[in-house]
This record gives sequence, structure tokens and C-alpha cells, in this order.
Amino acid sequence: MAFNENSRVKIPTILHLCSLGYKYLPLQKVKWNTSTNIFPEIFEQSISRLNPDIDSAEVTAMLDKINLVLDNEDLGKAFYEMITSSGGPILIDYENFSNNSLNVVTELPYINGEEEFRPDITLLINGMPLVFIEVKKPNNLDGIQAEYKRILSRFKNKKFRKFINVTQLMVFSNNMEYADDGSQPLQGAFYATTAYGDLKFNFFREEEKIDLSTVLKPVPDQTETEILQLNNLISIK
Repeated sequence: MAFNENSRVKIPTILHLCSLGYKYLPLQKVKWNTSTNIFPEIFEQSISRLNPDIDSAEVTAMLDKINLVLDNEDLGKAFYEMITSSGGPILIDYENFSNNSLNVVTELPYINGEEEFRPDITLLINGMPLVFIEVKKPNNLDGIQAEYKRILSRFKNKKFRKFINVTQLMVFSNNMEYADDGSQPLQGAFYATTAYGDLKFNFFREEEKIDLSTVLKPVPDQTETEILQLNNLISIK
């Protein structure tokens, strides 16, 4: 078969995320709020678990508040304050991160009217789409720059305001080593936070070497097979 960005970058990324503790979630089996791309069932179950002293009405009220603040023209400041707050009901457990629900989905549509885009990979924390990842096949030298231009265009579009405000991090990768001799980022992995105007790419640089054997867990064969089947790539197993 011809290797492409799905087989060379997307599937390896998903399996790596599964090794880090994310659970692959087929979109065919779940429902989400299309105006925010929050998955309400996962959100409600997670927030109730993290805050056992609150009732379902309070959890619903928190979800309603998120829906309101994501309309703000504040680059997600009010939402960021909600997910980082340590007072009152919490949305994310930073003290014991394994208490959170971590999911990875692919091709989640970000839609408002006739406007739409679909990131290759979206990461959900407690049902909230906080990170998305765009991948390009190796040696596609203009791939990262082309994606950069597309993101700039999308994020200037006010129809995507809620999606911009809910997103905390964007990652772009073509699964290649960095080339430090170029003035433009063309290969490697880069990240950015959201912006209504100019977007700044940053390199991933580790200050210390990490023993991945202590961080990554083996992906069960059944999980790998399911992911490949759902992405029509069982032939590369």
C-alpha cells in the first residue's frame, strides 16, 4: 500500500497517545455538542466523579456556564480561568491527573453553519476538546507551512470563536527530525496556543532526557487492531 500521513504519522501518534493513557474513542459511538465540541456525557460523568459533593443540576449548570463564556471575545480567558481554578468544583484534577478522563478522537468536525474544519486528532480531557493535532506525511516540506496558513485563516473567522476559545494547545507534526538550519519551520513537531491574529509556532525542546519506558504503557493488541480497523488501515498491522 502507499504510505500516507495516516499510516506514517496519524496512527503512530494515536498509538503513542494510547501508551500515555488516552483512550481511543470512535465518533460513531458517541454524541457531542456541535456548538462547542464538548462531549456532555463524558463531561458530566467526569465532573461528578471529581466533585462527589455536587449534584447533577450543578454539573449541568457548569456546562451551561462554559457554553456562555466560550462566546466571549477574550481568547478563552474566562474558560481558562474555569479549567485552572482550584476553588469550588474543579474541571480538571491537576494533583492526580490519572483521575481525569482522557480520550483521543479523529476527524472531529468543527462546524458553524457552512464553515467547517476537521483536525486530524483531537484530545479530550473530561470531555472537553482542549488540544488538537494536525499531521503531515514526512518530506512534505510545505505541509507545516500550509497548515499554518490554514489555521491563521480559520482563527480570524468569528464563526469559529467558541472552538478557538476552548482550544488550549495545537500541535503540528510530520514525524521528522528538526532542521535547525532553516528560517521557517518545515519539519519536526511544533506547537502553538490560539490567537485571533498572528500565530506563533514553538519548537518542542526537552531540558532533560526522559526515560520513556517509565512513562509509556504497552498498547493492547486488541486496541491496536480496533484503531487500525476503524481507520481502514488494518493492512499495515
